[in-house]
Amino acid sequence: MPAQPFCFTAGERHILPKRKTTTIEDLTKSLALDPKAAYAFNSRGLAYQAKGDVDRAIADFDKALQLDPNLAFAANNRGMAYQAKGDIDRAIADYGEAISLNPTYAIAHNNRGGAYQIKGDYVRAIADYDAAIRIDPNYARAYDSRGSLYGNKGDQDRAIADYDQAIRLDPGLAHAYANRGSVYTDKQDYDHALADLDQAIRLDPGSAQAYYNRGVVYSIKEDYDRAIADYDQAIRLQPRLPIALNNRGLAYLGKNEIDRAVADYSEAIRLNPRFSVAFNNRGTAFARKKDYSRAIADYTEAFRLDPSYAEALFRRGVVRRLNGDRASGDADIVAAKKIDPDLIE
Repeated sequence: MPAQPFCFTAGERHILPKRKTTTIEDLTKSLALDPKAAYAFNSRGLAYQAKGDVDRAIADFDKALQLDPNLAFAANNRGMAYQAKGDIDRAIADYGEAISLNPTYAIAHNNRGGAYQIKGDYVRAIADYDAAIRIDPNYARAYDSRGSLYGNKGDQDRAIADYDQAIRLDPGLAHAYANRGSVYTDKQDYDHALADLDQAIRLDPGSAQAYYNRGVVYSIKEDYDRAIADYDQAIRLQPRLPIALNNRGLAYLGKNEIDRAVADYSEAIRLNPRFSVAFNNRGTAFARKKDYSRAIADYTEAFRLDPSYAEALFRRGVVRRLNGDRASGDADIVAAKKIDPDLIE
């Protein structure tokens, strides 16, 4: 399976105007003097979250809300923390609480839309994005978020229109450039895609998404060395990104560096044992090495994880034929073509 770009959503924490005491140490001292300062607990929670200490962040947001149950921004921020932990249902509940406390809270609508989008509930997601834009027509991130939904649905023109508007409102929004670049990639407009992704990286050199998506473009153009360099950087920035490891494996396979490809696919599978595409791709690498037993095992696992994955079943059939099992290979190929009649031997 070829490398694929992705549109990403980006939630937004609600950060209060900076005060003198902004470090965890200073906020802790401040709270020792005033243990009922709800705003300070919220601020320390944000500081913990910025450090990646999500559990302590949630504990502080809990305390802020216990002290002042009407702090809508603390509920929103706790939702972001739960989302970072992968607890999307709790995140949605917190965003909903924030919206109940402040129905015109555009940030919370945008964040809840992103959480619904993660769950695949596009109807609720777009309703929240639309609400955020109605509340604040100049809210660039909401246009960026809605564009990501349209992009993932394949509605490329609407996606680009929303990214255009996001960039008009906030020319420094790197995320929107990265997402628009992914849609231009889907449209096979690689020059525009590279221009957007280059700009995203200039604006935010720490964007793993932008390096990943640019790597996809270079892979498609068979510029494998540049693709690998971009995937390397994406992985340095976000080590637990299985899709980047999988795609770097594809680039190594394009260079016929099969052992490196296998290593990347294996690491992607270690990070996500249900990553059917990585199993399929590793099966192809093993097939190139004529290690047919391992290839068949990987194709079998890919198809077990995703019974609609016709390509994995088809490839297993081809390898079974090569391995001398003509009858089983023919059966796999026939079954695969029933799932996807467009497969060609």
